[in-house]
Parts: sequence; C-alpha cells; structure tokens
Amino acid sequence: MSVPRPAVSRRPASPRRLAAVLVFLAVQSTAVASLGTPLLPTVQHVERVSLAASQWTLTITLLAGAVATPLMGRLGDGRLRRLTTVAAVAVMLAGCVLSAIPAGFPAFLTGRALQGAGLGLVPLATAVARDDLPTERSRSAIVLIGVTTAAGIGIGYPLVGLLAQLLGLYAPFWFAAGLSALALVAALAALPPSPARPARVDTAGAVLLGAGIAGLLLVLTQGPDWGWASAATLAGALVSAALLAAWAAWELRARHPLIEPRLLGRQAVLAANLTAFGIAIGFYPLASLTVRFAQTPPSAGYGLGAPVVVAAAMLTPFSLASFAATRLAARAARRTSAELVVAGSCVLLIASMVLFLVARDSYLGLVVIMAACGLGVGSAYAVNPLQITGGVPAAETGSAISFYQLVRTVAYAIASALSATVLVLSTPAGQPFPADAGYSAAALVSIAVLVATLAVSILFVMAGKKRA
Repeated sequence: MSVPRPAVSRRPASPRRLAAVLVFLAVQSTAVASLGTPLLPTVQHVERVSLAASQWTLTITLLAGAVATPLMGRLGDGRLRRLTTVAAVAVMLAGCVLSAIPAGFPAFLTGRALQGAGLGLVPLATAVARDDLPTERSRSAIVLIGVTTAAGIGIGYPLVGLLAQLLGLYAPFWFAAGLSALALVAALAALPPSPARPARVDTAGAVLLGAGIAGLLLVLTQGPDWGWASAATLAGALVSAALLAAWAAWELRARHPLIEPRLLGRQAVLAANLTAFGIAIGFYPLASLTVRFAQTPPSAGYGLGAPVVVAAAMLTPFSLASFAATRLAARAARRTSAELVVAGSCVLLIASMVLFLVARDSYLGLVVIMAACGLGVGSAYAVNPLQITGGVPAAETGSAISFYQLVRTVAYAIASALSATVLVLSTPAGQPFPADAGYSAAALVSIAVLVATLAVSILFVMAGKKRA
C-alpha cells in the first residue's frame, strides 16, 4: 500500500523577492510598450516618415498587446503560467533588439509589435501575486502592479531622452533590451512553479477576439487616411463588429471560454472595466501631446523648443505622482469605496486637462499638469485590480485581469489614434507642425470622455450605496 505524498507548498521562500520581481516585470513591460512616446518626433525625423506613421510606433505595440493579452491571461490561470511568463519576456527582449538595429522603418515597427507581448505580463503577474503571496503582501503587490501600468509610462523617460539625444534613436532600445534581459533572468530565478490547474485554451475564441480587435484598431488608425466614410473603413468596421459579436456569442456557449462573460457582469468587475476604459481614453493622449508640444520650436507660433531629454522629463512627474497616489487610494478605498475613489480620480483628470488648455505654455505648467494627471490615474489604477480580484474566483484571476488589461490596451490604441487624427487634421497643408488649436481640440475631446466617465462612476457609487 503506497503512502500518499504530502502536498508541496507553492508559496515562495521569499515573498518579498517575488513581489519585487512581479512589480519589476509590470513596470518593465509598460515602460517598454510606451517607449515610443518621448521619441515620436525623433522617429519622424530619423526614419523620415509622416506624423501619422510615427504614431504607429505606439499603436502597433498596443495592437499586438491587445491580441496577445487575453490568450496569455488564460494560459496564466493554469500549468503553463511560468512558461508563458518567461516566453513573453523573451519575445519582448527580441523586439527591443530588433528595434535597436537600424534596419529601416518596417523592421523598427516589427520590433515594436513584438514588444507588445510584454503587455500580457500584467495579468500574469497579478495571478502569481494572488496565488503565491501571503494575503497582506498579495494585496499590496496587486495594488502596485496596477499602478505600474500607469507609472511605467514615464519611468526612465529622462534617461531615454538623454540616450536618444546623445547617441541617437536606437540607443534607448538597446537600453530597454538590457533591462529586458535582466527581467528574463529575474523571472527565471524567482517565479514559482505553475499551479496544477489545467491550461484550457479556447482557440476559436482567441482567434475571433484577436481578429476583431485587430480589425477595429486598424480601422481607427487608418480611418483618417482611408476616409471615415470610405468603403474600406465601413467594411472594416462591419467585419470587426461581426467578429466581436461572434466572439461574444461563442464565449457564452464555450465549455472553457477564453474570458468568462458571466463574471464580467458582476458589479465590481463591470465598474472597474467601464471606468478604466473611459479613463484610459481620456488621459492617454496627454503624454504624447505634452512631448510633441514641448519639442515644437517657438517659430511655429507656440511650443517650448525643448530637446528630447527635457521633453521626456515632463513625463516623470506623472510616474512619481502615480506611485504617490497608491497608498492614499488604497486607504481611501478601504474607508469609503473603490467606486468613490475612481470618481475622485476622474475629477483630478478633468482638472489636469483643463490646465492643459490654459497653462501649457511653460515648463512649470506642464509639470503641474502631468503631476495632476498622475495622481488621478494612479488612484484609479490602484483600486481597479482589487475590485476585480475581489469579484472573481482565484482560478479566473488571470483571465479577468487580462480582459481588464485588454480593455485598457484597446482604449490606449483608440486614444493614440484619436489624438493623432486631431493633430493631423489641424496641420496646415505643407506645414510640419499642427496648429496650436489642434492641441486644444485634443484636450477638449479628452475632457468630454472624462466627464462621461465621471457620470458612470457616480452611478456605480450610488449603486454601491443602495446595495450596502
């Protein structure tokens, strides 16, 4: 008669080290994905491409991340979690190296697309934190991972700007490749074994969702060039809508869905996803608008004529404020509610956009604007993951967070395309720079989106009070 073997604990020997590695993976992936932001004018000049083409260095990374994230999230809920995480870091590393080689704009864009795999690390890191860390450390790690997806946008940008200014466009990507290599070593050393749960992947659902999202983002980014009423744009929109509708119908019937639709209807999960979508569309254009505005020479009638390193430094207050908001937001959510914190975040973000309308003509003004934006985004993104992990079973954490990440990634891509469209439409024929009014128009669009998001968040606050 065989004696049953005792269960082996999956809890890591050093929770502090594991938590640090998980936060580092989230920061690194977000920073790499948004690496093109301070380099947009440099890409436009070095690669000799249009403003719209240079914006693709952001959009293509988001598009690739939107397609890969749900699949990675589902794999992360099962026995392939460790392998999926390590592979994502390796693909991100390969993308950094490819973008660092001066092999032409198509190769540069391909590298940026590969870097999008890193966006799927956020749901994987969240799932590991929930399963493999003690309860209190798990909560704080999940909060930090959520905030890093915003704070990573500005971390290291002054260094990136300095490298680009002194050594050229490709130097920052060699720097990112070095950090990605470090992330790969850290992941291999610190990640615990995967959970024993089977990794059931809904291949049909992944194909339908990926194709639908890719088509939608292609329409949004190419709409200005094709014409919004053109046959190509309308056909692309219809096909994308049909694919996404087919995906939703399939997921409701699938035995092992890519994303469990019924969980998405739970109030806390629904609140997190809806408000995150609006917040992402509302705040995301501000980073690229600030960088472009700061680097525009005064001869254009506006702008500060800042070198790339100074323009990049304008984004650092965003990251610092995002981290500063973490503990305040988590504490406020415990005393009041996550929904009320998100509503307050919307107010801060609206204020930052109003400031961009009236106070963007100085370095001090841009610093205050980005700091206010960072406080708003950091507060919302600190509590959103807690809403989701508190509303779904542990076995669905990776999938649910991957959908949340997908929602934000799609919103980022929409915002990137939308802000680029506004600037392109406001650029006089034959002129290299948009009119100053184009920046104001882009800010007004963001304000409208954020006001609508504030209204939605207030509805959830009221619903929470009724439920209580």
